[in-house]
Amino acid sequence: MAVKYRYVVNNIGIGLLWLCGILTVLILLAIIGYVLINGLPVVSLEFLTEAPRSMQRAGGIFPTIVATVEITLIAVLIATPVAVAAAVYMAEYAGRSRVATIVRFGADSLAGIPSIMFGLFGYLFFVYYLKMGFSLLAGGVTLALMALPIILRISEEAIKTVPDSYKSGSLALGASKWQTIRKVVLPTAIPGIMTGVILGMGRAVSETAAVLLTAGSVARIPESLFDPVRPMTVHMFILATENLSMKNALGTAAVLIIMVLAITLASNYMTRRYIAKLGGRK
Repeated sequence: MAVKYRYVVNNIGIGLLWLCGILTVLILLAIIGYVLINGLPVVSLEFLTEAPRSMQRAGGIFPTIVATVEITLIAVLIATPVAVAAAVYMAEYAGRSRVATIVRFGADSLAGIPSIMFGLFGYLFFVYYLKMGFSLLAGGVTLALMALPIILRISEEAIKTVPDSYKSGSLALGASKWQTIRKVVLPTAIPGIMTGVILGMGRAVSETAAVLLTAGSVARIPESLFDPVRPMTVHMFILATENLSMKNALGTAAVLIIMVLAITLASNYMTRRYIAKLGGRK
């Protein structure tokens, strides 16, 4: 009787997990479907290649696309080397030391801080104190701070999953610890590190409050790192909240979703190709 009861409880638990998973996927598909159904009819060649006009009520989103790509690249290029280097130190050198514990706690705390707090910090430190002004650079550095803890923690776990036999074999052949990390550990951990970079990029490209307070909201193509810009998320926010053009806001959202999906699919494809190459398959 007790065995049958545990069997029923187990099946109920599995059923609830499946239900939660299916419900999550359905909600995601509903949101994406709504945006694409209402936004794709707005998307055209002119919409993608023109600048906003008539007080943002008409025209396209080309400057916002450029701003989004550039500010995201700045964030990733700054955050990734720092995060990966910190992850190597944490996984291979620090171990369970007090420094490692403090860094892990700090990274986990940073990952949970609301984006508006990063925006306020970026405004006070980068925009005001360092006198960067509302600029592409100030927004990119602020987003790098937001992506840093995500990339760090995922990269650390990816490095830890490298089998000890790989390291032992390399050291047994006479390689130094740094040579082992550079030639064996990091190449093996690249798929996991790429996952962290993609997630960090996803957070950076989807932020509104942080870039609104640091990058500004000028819808033009930047000529330098110190020019103010308007990423797509800020453009959508302005169009929707000021009731300028809801159809253009949905069109911008549709383009942003397609961009994120394209980046994710391309990254996953390259990661799979790399794993296949690492395993000796073409």
